[in-house]
Amino acid sequence: MGPLIQFRDGFALWLPLLFGVMLFVMVWLMWRMLKLMPQVKPAEVDTKSKSAVTWADVAGVDEVRGELQEVVDFLRDPRRFEKLGARVPQGILLHGPPGTGKTLLAKAAAHESGAHFYAASASSFVEMFAGLGAARIRRLFKDARKNAPSVVFIDELDAVGTARGRGFSREQDQTLNQLLVELDGFAGREQVVVMGASNRLQDLDPALLRPGRFDRQIFVSEPDLRAREAILAVHTRGKPLGPDVDIALVARQTAGLTGAELANIANEAAIYAGRAGQPFIHQADFDAAMERIVAGLQKRRVVSEKEKRILAYHEAGHAVMSHLAGDALPVQKVTIVARGEALGYTFHLPAEDRYMHTKEELLDFMKVALAGRAAEEIVFGRVTTGAANDLEKVTEIARAMVFEYGMGETVSSRTMRADNYALSEETKRLRDSEQARLTDGAFEEAVRLLSKHRLSLDRLAQALLDKETLVRAEIETLLADLEPESHASETIGTVRAVAAES
Repeated sequence: MGPLIQFRDGFALWLPLLFGVMLFVMVWLMWRMLKLMPQVKPAEVDTKSKSAVTWADVAGVDEVRGELQEVVDFLRDPRRFEKLGARVPQGILLHGPPGTGKTLLAKAAAHESGAHFYAASASSFVEMFAGLGAARIRRLFKDARKNAPSVVFIDELDAVGTARGRGFSREQDQTLNQLLVELDGFAGREQVVVMGASNRLQDLDPALLRPGRFDRQIFVSEPDLRAREAILAVHTRGKPLGPDVDIALVARQTAGLTGAELANIANEAAIYAGRAGQPFIHQADFDAAMERIVAGLQKRRVVSEKEKRILAYHEAGHAVMSHLAGDALPVQKVTIVARGEALGYTFHLPAEDRYMHTKEELLDFMKVALAGRAAEEIVFGRVTTGAANDLEKVTEIARAMVFEYGMGETVSSRTMRADNYALSEETKRLRDSEQARLTDGAFEEAVRLLSKHRLSLDRLAQALLDKETLVRAEIETLLADLEPESHASETIGTVRAVAAES
């Protein structure tokens, strides 16, 4: 009995200490969990200040600005609308490509209306902890109502508003449900406007887009020529420009770029000028900045003489074929100096923006893209991996011509869906043969034309080997005896370089 008594007395002595240690560990673990768990914080309020965005900072989106001006007028003087029994839509969705100024427009509308601005990213509502996203949405709308008039802006709305049933997160669905409840909870006279932004309208839940929620959808498109001029004027405001700077020319050279990319070009030009110690920004700085944004960083790669000769003929093939296309793809510059992933590139300057193209124009573009590989086959008897980017672009064009535009010969009066599960085997075979016919025909025509004008191809390739870079005036001089051979008469609106990738 002695040992048992000793064990009992010892256990009784150590039991309080063991209990205390266990209690301490439990408290410490709870404290760590509470510390790691994100807290429901109020949304950041962007009130009026000297740095606030105004309509003067927004350019090139006059139609969108006109739509949002109604919201500004409503928040400034709601009685004017209430007398007529009108209710301005309180859910506005801005959608369009990235970088077109959706966030900028929301900030400007809030500032011009004198309302508080509540900005939040939809991704901040999606958390691993159950109920936290919904709680954050409740807190956001509660604060907005308390400080009305106010504008609630939810960026990247598709992060939380994706159609229910597509994902695997119950928490995301719960967060979306709470957002729908809050949007329904607005009273008719409440001076709170909800604005959302998304690049993927097709992915949003239909319940978000019905009347009474985000019932007004505004498309913010890429800027046209006049819009690009206005945007560049905004982003060069206050910058010391040299007398040789032509903003209209820069706008022409940047077809297809967004407002964010134009702002980046203006900033890069200023950096180039500052790096050179210049007191002013010159046109050459804008040209360098534009190439930096479009084609990538210039690189001095060690290329063997054999590869350099192949590259020169590849880019000369693009340039000669562009010249043969007439006004379809006027060449601004051709170089065999590497930029980004491209070992060389041919830069086109469109005469104007285009939104519709004929079949002949698209075929000309395909021939120009394939002319680099055609030149390799003519001169060296074999092709290289340098045409990877060209082949990708040609495939996209041929696919669109057959699938979307009905420009095939066999099925020219209807489109062909890209959904393989909805097509018969015969239709798939027909679709693939149509696409192959377009691409193979364009390549054969490029080979024929370059073979016919081999002397011009040799002359331009040798000039590239001597100088590495040729500008428009030099190209026109070298190809002065070459007459255009194209059915297309107008430009294809594109600024992206036709590049030979490594």
